[in-house]
Amino acid sequence: MEGEIKNLCRVWLAVIASLSYCHLVSARLPKGKWRLISLLPIFFLFAILPLYTTSAFFTAVTAFFITWLSSFKLLLFAFDQGPICSNPPKSLPVFVAVAALPFKIKPKYHGPPPRKSKKLPLYLATEIPISAVLISILYDYKEYIHPHIVLIVYCCLVFLLIEILVEISSLLVQALLGLELESPSDEPYLATSLREFWGRRWNLTVNNILRQTVYKPVRSAAAAVVGRDWAALPAVLAAFLVSGLMHELLFWYITRARPSWEMTMFFVVQGVCVVVEFGLQVGLGEKKWRLPWLVSGPLTVGFVVATSFWLFFPPLMRNGADVRVIEEFRYVGEVVMEKVINVWYRNGIES
Repeated sequence: MEGEIKNLCRVWLAVIASLSYCHLVSARLPKGKWRLISLLPIFFLFAILPLYTTSAFFTAVTAFFITWLSSFKLLLFAFDQGPICSNPPKSLPVFVAVAALPFKIKPKYHGPPPRKSKKLPLYLATEIPISAVLISILYDYKEYIHPHIVLIVYCCLVFLLIEILVEISSLLVQALLGLELESPSDEPYLATSLREFWGRRWNLTVNNILRQTVYKPVRSAAAAVVGRDWAALPAVLAAFLVSGLMHELLFWYITRARPSWEMTMFFVVQGVCVVVEFGLQVGLGEKKWRLPWLVSGPLTVGFVVATSFWLFFPPLMRNGADVRVIEEFRYVGEVVMEKVINVWYRNGIES
Protein backbone atom coordinates (compact mmCIF):
# COMPACT_ATOMS: atom_id res chain seq x y z
CA MET A 1 0.00 0.00 0.00
CA GLU A 2 2.91 2.36 0.71
CA GLY A 3 4.15 1.89 -2.86
CA GLU A 4 0.67 2.57 -4.19
CA ILE A 5 0.47 5.84 -2.24
CA LYS A 6 3.73 6.92 -3.93
CA ASN A 7 2.28 5.98 -7.33
CA LEU A 8 -0.84 8.00 -6.58
CA CYS A 9 1.23 11.02 -5.52
CA ARG A 10 3.19 10.87 -8.80
CA VAL A 11 -0.04 10.60 -10.80
CA TRP A 12 -1.64 13.61 -9.12
CA LEU A 13 1.54 15.68 -9.36
CA ALA A 14 1.41 14.99 -13.10
CA VAL A 15 -2.24 16.09 -13.12
CA ILE A 16 -1.47 19.35 -11.33
CA ALA A 17 1.48 20.07 -13.64
CA SER A 18 -0.63 19.32 -16.72
CA LEU A 19 -3.50 21.54 -15.63
CA SER A 20 -1.05 24.32 -14.76
CA TYR A 21 0.23 24.08 -18.35
CA CYS A 22 -3.37 24.35 -19.59
CA HIS A 23 -3.92 27.48 -17.50
CA LEU A 24 -0.62 29.16 -18.29
CA VAL A 25 -0.09 28.13 -21.92
CA SER A 26 -3.22 26.76 -23.60
CA ALA A 27 -5.46 29.49 -22.17
CA ARG A 28 -3.36 32.12 -23.96
CA LEU A 29 -4.02 30.54 -27.37
CA PRO A 30 -7.13 31.43 -29.39
CA LYS A 31 -10.05 29.12 -28.78
CA GLY A 32 -10.70 26.40 -31.32
CA LYS A 33 -8.14 24.54 -33.41
CA TRP A 34 -4.92 25.86 -31.89
CA ARG A 35 -5.99 25.52 -28.29
CA LEU A 36 -7.30 22.01 -28.99
CA ILE A 37 -3.98 21.00 -30.58
CA SER A 38 -2.11 22.29 -27.53
CA LEU A 39 -4.27 20.05 -25.33
CA LEU A 40 -3.72 16.81 -27.29
CA PRO A 41 -0.66 15.74 -25.20
CA ILE A 42 -2.71 16.31 -22.04
CA PHE A 43 -5.54 14.12 -23.34
CA PHE A 44 -3.01 11.35 -24.05
CA LEU A 45 -1.40 11.70 -20.61
CA PHE A 46 -4.77 11.64 -18.84
CA ALA A 47 -5.67 8.48 -20.79
CA ILE A 48 -2.62 6.55 -19.55
CA LEU A 49 -2.40 7.82 -15.95
CA PRO A 50 -4.77 5.15 -14.50
CA LEU A 51 -2.36 2.51 -15.84
CA TYR A 52 0.20 3.67 -13.26
CA THR A 53 -1.91 2.62 -10.26
CA THR A 54 -2.64 -0.94 -9.14
CA SER A 55 -5.32 -0.41 -6.49
CA ALA A 56 -8.80 -1.00 -7.92
CA PHE A 57 -10.24 1.93 -5.97
CA PHE A 58 -7.48 4.43 -6.75
CA THR A 59 -7.51 3.37 -10.40
CA ALA A 60 -11.28 3.93 -10.56
CA VAL A 61 -10.99 7.35 -8.91
CA THR A 62 -8.18 8.48 -11.25
CA ALA A 63 -10.04 7.23 -14.33
CA PHE A 64 -13.30 8.84 -13.22
CA PHE A 65 -11.89 12.19 -12.11
CA ILE A 66 -9.15 12.66 -14.70
CA THR A 67 -9.51 10.41 -17.75
CA TRP A 68 -13.24 11.08 -18.00
CA LEU A 69 -14.40 14.28 -16.32
CA SER A 70 -11.24 16.36 -16.54
CA SER A 71 -10.67 15.43 -20.19
CA PHE A 72 -14.25 16.39 -21.06
CA LYS A 73 -13.86 19.70 -19.21
CA LEU A 74 -10.67 20.41 -21.17
CA LEU A 75 -12.46 19.56 -24.41
CA LEU A 76 -15.03 22.23 -23.59
CA PHE A 77 -12.23 24.57 -22.50
CA ALA A 78 -10.66 24.27 -25.97
CA PHE A 79 -13.74 26.08 -27.32
CA ASP A 80 -14.07 28.53 -24.41
CA GLN A 81 -16.96 26.68 -22.82
CA GLY A 82 -17.62 24.61 -19.73
CA PRO A 83 -16.96 24.96 -16.00
CA ILE A 84 -13.26 25.93 -16.18
CA CYS A 85 -13.89 28.90 -18.48
CA SER A 86 -14.91 32.24 -17.03
CA ASN A 87 -14.56 35.95 -17.57
CA PRO A 88 -12.39 37.12 -15.84
CA PRO A 89 -10.27 33.94 -15.96
CA LYS A 90 -10.05 31.78 -12.86
CA SER A 91 -6.94 31.85 -10.70
CA LEU A 92 -4.56 28.93 -11.08
CA PRO A 93 -5.64 27.11 -7.85
CA VAL A 94 -9.34 27.45 -8.73
CA PHE A 95 -8.71 26.38 -12.34
CA VAL A 96 -6.84 23.24 -11.21
CA ALA A 97 -9.44 22.36 -8.58
CA VAL A 98 -12.43 22.79 -10.89
CA ALA A 99 -10.72 20.87 -13.70
CA ALA A 100 -9.49 17.97 -11.56
CA LEU A 101 -12.29 17.41 -9.06
CA PRO A 102 -15.91 16.35 -9.61
CA PHE A 103 -17.90 19.30 -8.36
CA LYS A 104 -19.82 22.27 -9.68
CA ILE A 105 -19.51 25.77 -8.29
CA LYS A 106 -22.84 27.06 -7.03
CA PRO A 107 -24.00 30.18 -8.92
CA LYS A 108 -24.19 33.37 -6.90
CA TYR A 109 -27.64 34.43 -5.69
CA HIS A 110 -28.63 38.05 -5.27
CA GLY A 111 -30.94 37.05 -2.45
CA PRO A 112 -30.74 34.30 0.16
CA PRO A 113 -30.62 30.88 -1.62
CA PRO A 114 -33.50 28.51 -0.89
CA ARG A 115 -32.65 25.93 1.75
CA LYS A 116 -33.39 22.34 0.89
CA SER A 117 -33.61 19.72 3.60
CA LYS A 118 -32.98 16.09 2.78
CA LYS A 119 -35.76 13.59 3.28
CA LEU A 120 -33.23 11.08 4.65
CA PRO A 121 -30.40 12.13 7.01
CA LEU A 122 -27.63 11.16 4.57
CA TYR A 123 -24.66 13.44 5.08
CA LEU A 124 -20.93 12.78 5.26
CA ALA A 125 -21.16 12.05 9.00
CA THR A 126 -23.70 9.26 8.36
CA GLU A 127 -22.58 8.08 4.92
CA ILE A 128 -19.08 7.07 6.07
CA PRO A 129 -20.23 4.89 9.02
CA ILE A 130 -22.98 3.28 6.92
CA SER A 131 -20.47 2.47 4.16
CA ALA A 132 -18.00 1.07 6.72
CA VAL A 133 -20.67 -1.22 8.21
CA LEU A 134 -21.82 -2.47 4.77
CA ILE A 135 -18.22 -3.16 3.67
CA SER A 136 -17.49 -5.04 6.91
CA ILE A 137 -20.62 -7.17 6.48
CA LEU A 138 -19.69 -8.03 2.89
CA TYR A 139 -16.09 -8.79 3.86
CA ASP A 140 -17.03 -11.18 6.70
CA TYR A 141 -20.36 -12.69 5.62
CA LYS A 142 -20.76 -12.32 1.85
CA GLU A 143 -20.81 -16.08 1.21
CA TYR A 144 -23.75 -16.47 3.63
CA ILE A 145 -25.88 -13.70 2.10
CA HIS A 146 -28.30 -14.21 -0.80
CA PRO A 147 -26.75 -12.92 -4.08
CA HIS A 148 -29.63 -10.50 -4.68
CA ILE A 149 -29.11 -8.95 -1.24
CA VAL A 150 -25.40 -8.59 -2.04
CA LEU A 151 -26.29 -6.74 -5.25
CA ILE A 152 -28.66 -4.42 -3.38
CA VAL A 153 -25.82 -3.63 -0.97
CA TYR A 154 -23.56 -2.95 -3.97
CA CYS A 155 -26.13 -0.46 -5.31
CA CYS A 156 -26.15 1.32 -1.96
CA LEU A 157 -22.34 1.37 -1.84
CA VAL A 158 -22.04 2.82 -5.35
CA PHE A 159 -24.32 5.69 -4.35
CA LEU A 160 -22.65 6.24 -0.96
CA LEU A 161 -19.07 6.09 -2.26
CA ILE A 162 -19.74 8.56 -5.09
CA GLU A 163 -21.40 10.88 -2.57
CA ILE A 164 -18.47 10.57 -0.14
CA LEU A 165 -15.85 11.16 -2.84
CA VAL A 166 -17.56 14.26 -4.19
CA GLU A 167 -18.44 15.65 -0.77
CA ILE A 168 -14.87 15.23 0.54
CA SER A 169 -13.56 16.95 -2.61
CA SER A 170 -16.07 19.73 -2.06
CA LEU A 171 -15.09 20.18 1.59
CA LEU A 172 -11.41 20.45 0.67
CA VAL A 173 -12.14 23.05 -1.98
CA GLN A 174 -14.43 25.00 0.33
CA ALA A 175 -11.78 25.00 3.07
CA LEU A 176 -8.85 25.92 0.80
CA LEU A 177 -10.48 28.20 -1.77
CA GLY A 178 -13.69 29.37 -0.10
CA LEU A 179 -15.93 28.28 -2.98
CA GLU A 180 -19.57 27.36 -2.41
CA LEU A 181 -20.37 24.12 -4.22
CA GLU A 182 -23.52 22.32 -5.30
CA SER A 183 -24.53 18.93 -3.94
CA PRO A 184 -23.28 15.91 -5.93
CA SER A 185 -26.80 14.47 -6.24
CA ASP A 186 -30.36 15.20 -5.19
CA GLU A 187 -31.64 12.09 -3.41
CA PRO A 188 -32.03 9.84 -6.48
CA TYR A 189 -33.91 7.25 -4.41
CA LEU A 190 -36.87 9.69 -4.44
CA ALA A 191 -37.11 9.90 -8.24
CA THR A 192 -40.53 9.17 -9.71
CA SER A 193 -39.44 8.78 -13.36
CA LEU A 194 -36.34 7.76 -15.25
CA ARG A 195 -36.06 11.28 -16.71
CA GLU A 196 -36.04 12.69 -13.20
CA PHE A 197 -33.59 10.06 -11.91
CA TRP A 198 -30.97 10.49 -14.65
CA GLY A 199 -31.64 14.13 -15.54
CA ARG A 200 -32.13 15.89 -12.20
CA ARG A 201 -31.11 13.65 -9.32
CA TRP A 202 -28.29 11.16 -10.00
CA ASN A 203 -24.62 12.26 -10.12
CA LEU A 204 -25.26 15.85 -11.18
CA THR A 205 -21.60 16.56 -11.98
CA VAL A 206 -21.48 13.89 -14.69
CA ASN A 207 -24.94 14.96 -15.84
CA ASN A 208 -23.77 18.53 -16.34
CA ILE A 209 -20.63 17.52 -18.27
CA LEU A 210 -22.52 15.14 -20.57
CA ARG A 211 -25.16 17.80 -21.16
CA GLN A 212 -22.51 20.25 -22.41
CA THR A 213 -20.22 17.88 -24.31
CA VAL A 214 -22.75 15.48 -25.88
CA TYR A 215 -26.40 16.41 -25.41
CA LYS A 216 -26.33 20.04 -26.59
CA PRO A 217 -24.14 19.51 -29.72
CA VAL A 218 -26.14 16.45 -30.82
CA ARG A 219 -29.45 18.19 -30.17
CA SER A 220 -28.33 21.20 -32.21
CA ALA A 221 -27.26 18.95 -35.11
CA ALA A 222 -30.38 16.78 -34.92
CA ALA A 223 -32.73 19.77 -34.94
CA ALA A 224 -31.92 20.34 -38.61
CA VAL A 225 -32.96 16.75 -39.43
CA VAL A 226 -35.88 15.85 -37.16
CA GLY A 227 -36.99 19.28 -35.96
CA ARG A 228 -36.57 21.03 -32.61
CA ASP A 229 -39.42 19.16 -30.90
CA TRP A 230 -37.84 15.72 -31.38
CA ALA A 231 -34.15 16.66 -31.47
CA ALA A 232 -33.84 15.90 -27.74
CA LEU A 233 -34.41 12.17 -28.32
CA PRO A 234 -31.25 11.35 -30.33
CA ALA A 235 -29.35 13.72 -28.03
CA VAL A 236 -30.47 11.74 -24.97
CA LEU A 237 -29.49 8.44 -26.62
CA ALA A 238 -26.08 9.86 -27.56
CA ALA A 239 -25.45 11.06 -23.98
CA PHE A 240 -26.31 7.64 -22.55
CA LEU A 241 -24.17 5.88 -25.16
CA VAL A 242 -21.15 8.04 -24.34
CA SER A 243 -21.73 7.49 -20.62
CA GLY A 244 -21.82 3.74 -21.23
CA LEU A 245 -18.60 3.79 -23.24
CA MET A 246 -16.83 5.84 -20.56
CA HIS A 247 -17.99 3.42 -17.85
CA GLU A 248 -16.74 0.55 -20.04
CA LEU A 249 -13.35 2.26 -20.28
CA LEU A 250 -13.30 2.99 -16.56
CA PHE A 251 -13.88 -0.64 -15.64
CA TRP A 252 -11.35 -1.79 -18.22
CA TYR A 253 -8.74 0.22 -16.31
CA ILE A 254 -9.72 -1.69 -13.15
CA THR A 255 -9.97 -5.21 -14.57
CA ARG A 256 -7.74 -4.98 -17.69
CA ALA A 257 -10.09 -7.63 -19.14
CA ARG A 258 -11.64 -7.65 -22.60
CA PRO A 259 -14.84 -5.55 -22.53
CA SER A 260 -18.09 -7.51 -22.55
CA TRP A 261 -20.07 -4.34 -23.47
CA GLU A 262 -22.65 -5.12 -20.78
CA MET A 263 -21.84 -1.82 -19.11
CA THR A 264 -22.52 0.05 -22.35
CA MET A 265 -25.75 -1.89 -22.83
CA PHE A 266 -26.88 -0.90 -19.33
CA PHE A 267 -26.75 2.79 -20.23
CA VAL A 268 -28.18 2.25 -23.72
CA VAL A 269 -31.18 0.47 -22.12
CA GLN A 270 -31.62 3.38 -19.72
CA GLY A 271 -31.45 5.87 -22.60
CA VAL A 272 -33.99 3.96 -24.70
CA CYS A 273 -36.38 3.75 -21.75
CA VAL A 274 -36.02 7.48 -21.05
CA VAL A 275 -36.89 8.17 -24.70
CA VAL A 276 -39.91 5.81 -24.53
CA GLU A 277 -41.04 7.48 -21.31
CA PHE A 278 -40.76 10.89 -22.97
CA GLY A 279 -42.73 9.65 -25.99
CA LEU A 280 -45.52 8.32 -23.79
CA GLN A 281 -45.73 11.59 -21.91
CA VAL A 282 -45.96 13.54 -25.17
CA GLY A 283 -48.47 11.13 -26.73
CA LEU A 284 -50.75 10.61 -23.74
CA GLY A 285 -50.24 13.91 -21.98
CA GLU A 286 -48.07 14.32 -18.90
CA LYS A 287 -51.01 14.44 -16.48
CA LYS A 288 -52.54 11.21 -17.81
CA TRP A 289 -49.14 9.51 -17.84
CA ARG A 290 -48.19 10.55 -14.32
CA LEU A 291 -48.67 7.76 -11.77
CA PRO A 292 -49.02 8.25 -8.00
CA TRP A 293 -45.56 8.67 -6.46
CA LEU A 294 -46.13 5.60 -4.27
CA VAL A 295 -46.20 3.59 -7.51
CA SER A 296 -43.85 5.54 -9.80
CA GLY A 297 -41.08 5.91 -7.18
CA PRO A 298 -40.55 2.19 -6.46
CA LEU A 299 -41.02 1.37 -10.17
CA THR A 300 -38.30 3.85 -11.19
CA VAL A 301 -35.73 2.85 -8.57
CA GLY A 302 -36.65 -0.83 -8.98
CA PHE A 303 -36.06 -0.67 -12.73
CA VAL A 304 -32.62 0.94 -12.32
CA VAL A 305 -31.65 -1.59 -9.65
CA ALA A 306 -32.96 -4.59 -11.61
CA THR A 307 -31.15 -3.60 -14.80
CA SER A 308 -27.96 -3.05 -12.80
CA PHE A 309 -28.30 -6.64 -11.52
CA TRP A 310 -28.56 -7.78 -15.15
CA LEU A 311 -25.91 -5.64 -16.87
CA PHE A 312 -23.93 -3.32 -14.56
CA PHE A 313 -22.52 -5.52 -11.81
CA PRO A 314 -21.91 -8.91 -13.56
CA PRO A 315 -18.74 -7.79 -15.43
CA LEU A 316 -17.29 -6.43 -12.18
CA MET A 317 -18.08 -9.56 -10.20
CA ARG A 318 -16.90 -11.83 -13.01
CA ASN A 319 -13.43 -10.27 -12.83
CA GLY A 320 -13.29 -9.96 -9.04
CA ALA A 321 -13.15 -6.16 -9.01
CA ASP A 322 -15.84 -6.00 -6.31
CA VAL A 323 -13.81 -8.26 -4.02
CA ARG A 324 -10.65 -6.20 -4.57
CA VAL A 325 -12.39 -2.94 -3.67
CA ILE A 326 -13.95 -4.43 -0.51
CA GLU A 327 -10.58 -5.85 0.59
CA GLU A 328 -8.87 -2.50 -0.02
CA PHE A 329 -11.46 -0.60 2.01
CA ARG A 330 -11.28 -3.17 4.79
CA TYR A 331 -7.49 -2.87 4.89
CA VAL A 332 -7.61 0.94 5.01
CA GLY A 333 -10.26 0.79 7.74
CA GLU A 334 -8.12 -1.54 9.85
CA VAL A 335 -5.07 0.71 9.44
CA VAL A 336 -7.06 3.82 10.41
CA MET A 337 -8.59 2.09 13.45
CA GLU A 338 -5.16 0.88 14.55
CA LYS A 339 -3.77 4.44 14.30
CA VAL A 340 -6.75 5.86 16.22
CA ILE A 341 -6.42 3.25 18.98
CA ASN A 342 -2.67 3.87 19.28
CA VAL A 343 -3.19 7.65 19.56
CA TRP A 344 -5.97 7.20 22.11
CA TYR A 345 -3.89 4.72 24.13
CA ARG A 346 -0.81 6.97 24.04
CA ASN A 347 -2.81 10.04 25.09
CA GLY A 348 -4.41 8.01 27.87
CA ILE A 349 -1.03 6.97 29.24
CA GLU A 350 0.36 10.53 29.03
CA SER A 351 -2.65 11.96 30.85
